[in-house]
Amino acid sequence: MAIELTDSNFDELVLKSDKPVLVDFWAEWCGPCRMVGPVVEELSKDYDGRAVVGKVDVDSNPGISMKYGIRNIPTLLIFKGGEIVDKQVGAVPKSVLAGKIDGQL
Repeated sequence: MAIELTDSNFDELVLKSDKPVLVDFWAEWCGPCRMVGPVVEELSKDYDGRAVVGKVDVDSNPGISMKYGIRNIPTLLIFKGGEIVDKQVGAVPKSVLAGKIDGQL
């Protein structure tokens, strides 16, 4: 299951991770986010132990959303070594996101 990321645990779980991290910035009211949500959950199972997969509710965590300039959702960022290495804005098929994670393993 994807990890719930918040303003308070983001640095520890994402920036200090020794594995690639996929972060889904989403909101409950966002239609495309609801389409991406199940894909993100599947990826969290597929990459268990090899990559970290988490979700940030932008309404509940405005600090981290502002820090990374999230203006459109869903936005998916891939971090490695505490840095953003890839970005996807909008709903895309699972294969696109899996390819982005694979590229960082």
